Amino acid sequence: MKTIVHEHHYRSIVKSITYRILIIISDSILIYAITRDTKATVVVIGISNVVSTILYYFHERAWNAIHWGRQPKKLS
Repeated sequence: MKTIVHEHHYRSIVKSITYRILIIISDSILIYAITRDTKATVVVIGISNVVSTILYYFHERAWNAIHWGRQPKKLS
């Protein structure tokens, strides 16, 4: 019996959000270090992360449809 591995949309959303939190922190530190301007940092981070989160979600869903590199486990 062959088992198909499938991730739900909810899992992709949670992965996207947690990844963006890490990127927000690291990007904020870098942008503030360069600009020394809190307002500019917030604006750049806001725009960048909304767009990046949407792109990551669709990227994750596309990869979910690709079975290359996966090895399904059989249920006993």
